[in-house]
Amino acid sequence: MKKSIHPNNYRPVVFQDINNNKTFLTRSTVSSEETITLDGVEYPLVKIHISSESHPFFTGEERIVDIEGRVDKFKARAAAGQSALEKRINAAKKKANRKLNQNNKKLKKIEK
Repeated sequence: MKKSIHPNNYRPVVFQDINNNKTFLTRSTVSSEETITLDGVEYPLVKIHISSESHPFFTGEERIVDIEGRVDKFKARAAAGQSALEKRINAAKKKANRKLNQNNKKLKKIEK
């Protein structure tokens, strides 16, 4: 292997999920000023916002976090699109009925 291309600070590090305080001991090069003691050994501590212990995909828990109202905006656009579609369908039906009535009147005049 080539020398001096691998990191020198690859060591055991504890990652802590701040949502549920679960900890993971793994190896990493990440730097941290905080430390934690596990099983009598002191390790660097890195706090993370989400991990497999708290992510909805891995936990099976369904959560909708919508701070900016994106879900509501999407639902409003979907409802507006559906009503516009219904209006176009109704207008097309009315137009077809008018055309049919005009054709029926012409046929009646021809038959007389």
